[in-house]
Amino acid sequence: MALITSLVLAAFASYVGAWYFGAIEGNFALLLFVAAVVTGLYWLAERFYFLPKREAAAAKLEASMAERNARLAGQGITQVDTADTKASERLLMQPWWLDWTAGLFPVILVVFLLRSFLYEPFKIPSGSMMPTLLTGDLILVNKFTYGLRLPVINTKITDGTPLARGDVVVFRYPPKPSMDYIKRVVGIPGDEVAYLNKKLTINGQPVSKDAAPDYLDGESMRLLKQFDEKLGDKQHKILNDEGAPSFVPGASDFPFRENCRYSVEGVVCKVPAGQYFMMGDNRDNSADSRFWGFVPDKNIVGRAFFVWMNFGDFGRIGPFQ
Repeated sequence: MALITSLVLAAFASYVGAWYFGAIEGNFALLLFVAAVVTGLYWLAERFYFLPKREAAAAKLEASMAERNARLAGQGITQVDTADTKASERLLMQPWWLDWTAGLFPVILVVFLLRSFLYEPFKIPSGSMMPTLLTGDLILVNKFTYGLRLPVINTKITDGTPLARGDVVVFRYPPKPSMDYIKRVVGIPGDEVAYLNKKLTINGQPVSKDAAPDYLDGESMRLLKQFDEKLGDKQHKILNDEGAPSFVPGASDFPFRENCRYSVEGVVCKVPAGQYFMMGDNRDNSADSRFWGFVPDKNIVGRAFFVWMNFGDFGRIGPFQ
């Protein structure tokens, strides 16, 4: 078993190493699931086979020791060495290959369940959600609000609360589902979303947009126009770059693209059933549904709601909308 366990651990290490160096496209949810299954099998084997076997061997040794001590006591010898006692302790000791498998199972199981069904951590990789979220923010994603999903395959098993306009959502990037993206829900199924000349309207109704003080982008050291926007019941801030064009350059070919009309003013899209239209709060610096299309419900991961750490600015810790 020591050799088999060494090979299993080497396989895990090789997968992580290849992922880290970019040789393969890793899947953390799958890795965690496999780790939970493998260590769970070792835990069951330890609980019902290896541990009882070691306990039986230790009990047999102790019985032999008791018999020997009784025989020596009958001969008047009362002082005996303790080597056999230490041998019994060694028999009960868990071998290294069980320490690194069965011993880790409870921790891996707790992490797997928390991440799959309650909360998942996520790191903001870019400035597309400024000023709401900044590069380097570490956030929590609620995995049950929109309904519980089976890990790895992401199949929904409970309904939950429907996505609402204004929600900040983590989802699997449609052109490459192995990647997670984060954007704000702008259009829900049946909506007609228009973003023309940097003005957002939904079903013909302009979205409230009030001027706010200019925002200093710490990454580019530029001042950007900032506005207070209200989508549904969510009040949040957005950014506009006056120097950026209104039209959408390089929109790809995506499912239901026929639902969208592009012009020099921007884009108008009718959101299909089971799909969502997502946009970043940094409107002129966000690759979102304007460029790569709608997000299907099956790609939804969860609702982002809390910054739990930013090592460059502890003041950012807290909830957001």
